[in-house]
Amino acid sequence: MVEELVVACVATASAGLVYLAAAARVVKQYERGVVFRLGRLAGNVRPPGFTMIVPVVDRMHKVNMQIVTLPVPAQEGITRDNVTVRVDAVVYFKVVDAANAVIQVEDYRFAVSQMAQTSLRSIIGKSDLDDLLSNREKLNQGLELMIDSPAIGWGVQIDRVEIKDVSLPETMKRSMARQAEADRERRARIINADAELQASRKLAEAAGVMSEQPAALQLRLLQTVVAVAAEKNSTLVLPFPVELLRFLEKAQTGQTQPAAQVDRPRPAGDTAPGRSGAPGELTAEPDGLRPPAAPDELPPAAEPSGLGLTAEPDELGLTAEPEELELTAEPDELGLAAGPADPKGDPRGIFGRDDSAGRDVPGGG
Repeated sequence: MVEELVVACVATASAGLVYLAAAARVVKQYERGVVFRLGRLAGNVRPPGFTMIVPVVDRMHKVNMQIVTLPVPAQEGITRDNVTVRVDAVVYFKVVDAANAVIQVEDYRFAVSQMAQTSLRSIIGKSDLDDLLSNREKLNQGLELMIDSPAIGWGVQIDRVEIKDVSLPETMKRSMARQAEADRERRARIINADAELQASRKLAEAAGVMSEQPAALQLRLLQTVVAVAAEKNSTLVLPFPVELLRFLEKAQTGQTQPAAQVDRPRPAGDTAPGRSGAPGELTAEPDGLRPPAAPDELPPAAEPSGLGLTAEPDELGLTAEPEELELTAEPDELGLAAGPADPKGDPRGIFGRDDSAGRDVPGGG
């Protein structure tokens, strides 16, 4: 009898231990336990620590409450300014309601991943390329709102969304590189021009000071000599002051006088110095009123008086025959009375005497 009682106690204790082992659950600090009793949610979510369930009747699901890092695969899309890009991102989220995360959605991780990909493609189509490259913070906020709106009903909170990389075509990269190079070259030219402007202003001020004090130019010359001599060169180049050249030019101009004066032509009726003539007679020099010579009398290499031309007749275009120059007309056709020229300069053979007017008339008899 005693032996049977001992065996029964041992069996009961063993069954209790088995039941306790089957009913005992341990929930970790970063987890929450959701218990389903006969398929229905039983009570509240179990907190971290030791907890008991009814074996065979209850089923408990443990939900991780840590922040999950979910990489979003690269999505290829066309931006609003028609540029094809590939963008990948990463989503940080965590479960805030364990019961809804288990009940409302089949797999909250997969659901969040698909929602992130869809939202990322939508953001690419609504944004410009410059926004994707330089204004990512605003795009991250917009992407976070797009993912967080449906995820709230799943018991999931989106903590942060970051766009990782934007891949551009090679042609677009080269175009952007040329644009950046041109912009930097423009800024470099502006800086150089500004430097030249400032330097020119300073040089103008220095020139004004040196013009007021001539000794300053000599001091500057000595400084230049010292700077060149410091190089220990065998050849020393000394700049010659321009002011000294100007001084010498002014001094030479003041000492020299005009070598000759140009004779102006005298009006009719005015007698030349050293010559006598009637008041009504022309007293021009024979060279000025020389009658046209016959074609046979034209010298082949005659030079115009006073011009000092030494060119040959061929170079002056005078190689034509007398017939080509139309100088073969008789003196009567030219209206000129033939006759010998006055050696003193009075062409009696050319001018006739008008007794009534007291002056010579061309063509008179």
